[in-house]
Amino acid sequence: MRTEAPELSTLTAGYRILPRVPLSGARPLRLVERNFHSSRDAWLVFVSGFFEPLFYLLALGVGVGGLVGHVRFHGHAVPYRDFVAPALLAASAMNGPVYEAGNIFFKLKYAKTYEGIVATPMTVRDIAAGEIAYTLLRGVVYSVAFVSIMLVLGLLDSAWAVLLVPAALLESAAFSGAAVFSTTLLRTWADFAFVELLTLPMFLFSGTFVPSSGYPRVMQWLLPATPLYHGVHLLRSLALGDVGIGLLGDIAYFAVMTALFLVLADRRLARLLLR
Repeated sequence: MRTEAPELSTLTAGYRILPRVPLSGARPLRLVERNFHSSRDAWLVFVSGFFEPLFYLLALGVGVGGLVGHVRFHGHAVPYRDFVAPALLAASAMNGPVYEAGNIFFKLKYAKTYEGIVATPMTVRDIAAGEIAYTLLRGVVYSVAFVSIMLVLGLLDSAWAVLLVPAALLESAAFSGAAVFSTTLLRTWADFAFVELLTLPMFLFSGTFVPSSGYPRVMQWLLPATPLYHGVHLLRSLALGDVGIGLLGDIAYFAVMTALFLVLADRRLARLLLR
């Protein structure tokens, strides 16, 4: 009795609609590779967010810094440009993931890229991890470039400065998860105004340009709840060699933030793509 083998399309279809499986290390990297190749012609857009903190460094750290002279940081007189440069590095590590959110929004709402991806063996969790990894890649580029500028300008005197890039990457990872999750909540391009409404005050009031002790008492209580404040504190302490046990709190903050938003982004994407 002759039995016909099932058609390949049937096997493929059955394989592609299997339930979600635990995260596989290789599959998210395929999405990272796809994003990299699709954005090669838009490299200027990719690196554009790096220049804003750089211009602030040149204008305020070098220009205004010549007028300000020194500021007090943990009881020590520190040149103003040495004080502000690590904070702008923290802002640069934040900008990478935040600016990449626009591309994620376009792929989610208009290009419908993810609807095609979930028809493959990739799961929603793979998509979330892949986008966070690619968003982190943008933060890596910004962080390495900014640390290189600091090195050229002679702003790195402490031996602890070798940890600036890893610390900036930890911050970028936290903001990457938050960027992917928040993008899934946006409805139109106009909603990105809410993103700026959150990031701009953090940029201006996280101890970036003046010591946090100079803020009103209420702000001093509220600032530790914001992620950029912890990035500024962590990177500034490493750059100036003022390392203490308190930095473990900054590291723990970013570790928890990264894990939390990875879970939230996974669940939110599943709700949007598998409904």
